[in-house]
Amino acid sequence: MTILAIREAVAALCARFPGEYWRALDRSRGYPVEFVAALTEAGYLAALIPQEYGGAGLPLAAASAILEEIHLQGCNGAACHAQMYVMGTLLRHGSAEQKARYLPAIASGALRLQAFAVTEPTSGTDTSAIETVAMRDGHDYVINGQKIWTSRAEYSDLMIVLVRTTPKAQVTTRMSGLSVLLVDMRDARAAGLEIRPIRTMMNHSTTAVFFDNVRVPAANRIGEEGQGFRYIVSGMNAERILIASECIGDAKWFIRKATDYANERHVFGRPIGQNQGVQFPLAKVYASTCAAALMVNQAAELFDTGADAGAEANMAKLLAADAAWDAANVCIQTFGGFGFAEEYDVERKFRETRLYQVAPVSTNLILSYLAEHVLGLPRSY
Repeated sequence: MTILAIREAVAALCARFPGEYWRALDRSRGYPVEFVAALTEAGYLAALIPQEYGGAGLPLAAASAILEEIHLQGCNGAACHAQMYVMGTLLRHGSAEQKARYLPAIASGALRLQAFAVTEPTSGTDTSAIETVAMRDGHDYVINGQKIWTSRAEYSDLMIVLVRTTPKAQVTTRMSGLSVLLVDMRDARAAGLEIRPIRTMMNHSTTAVFFDNVRVPAANRIGEEGQGFRYIVSGMNAERILIASECIGDAKWFIRKATDYANERHVFGRPIGQNQGVQFPLAKVYASTCAAALMVNQAAELFDTGADAGAEANMAKLLAADAAWDAANVCIQTFGGFGFAEEYDVERKFRETRLYQVAPVSTNLILSYLAEHVLGLPRSY
């Protein structure tokens, strides 16, 4: 299936979930069960899982097109997009037994792997400072600690968790001593795992997760003990490229919405789109969106060839998030007071796209990365 055909099929699926569907969920803070089920049934959430495990085996560029189109059509992929990239840690670093056990069930939708627990209240983006510990006890690890901003935990069967398995005082480097565990939440929720929803300005299904002597089989450790940070980092480029694709979809949605309104809305006997004060901001964000989309495409192409796409993935996320946020502001300004009215969906999408200035990595951290690793400037943190 070509990228164009994928886009057309995704657009047709999204047409079944119009603005009314998302507005109702936004009011109730509900989870889009039907939408996620439709994406799962169509195989889109298994796009990156190899065919030998029941997935589509598509390149990242195709997965990016899926998420971009979802957002372009006014829907929101954040309810399930982690199903695409979180499994990458398992796929790249899991054992043959782990992959055979979990990936086919994830591909079919029988199991959901949507929860990714790294951040903690006191560590923020300083992953080396995490305090959630997993102590070895025979054939198990026993986890104690807390994670925050663990989105979709209430709607996931499995969760990938970064834990400290060696005390910080005993490690030789900042990022050593961390390990990755695959937690079966169906068992853990009855044995010490507590999930507390966090109400946010957008309907994002995010939570705080508490571990109280949660036992996880040592067989569920992904890769070698103490090497977990490296495994997590290896999936960050894919995550950033996919999120950037969503931002491009959002930006295009805002531009299309604002342009249509500017042509239809008449004030002083003429369409407001005839005024350069309306035209120029729209033209500017259109140009910025096109430029950001090129960077997203380049990053995805590099990733698919196996090349180092670190700088490009970060720039794609930075530029696409900025384009989406700028387009959101221009859209609100074009609509005027009507932009704040729920029925137009602008205010909902406005709140949703604001997230990507902060998550999954903040703009400032991307700038620090580029300054140090691309420009060769001294490390700033």
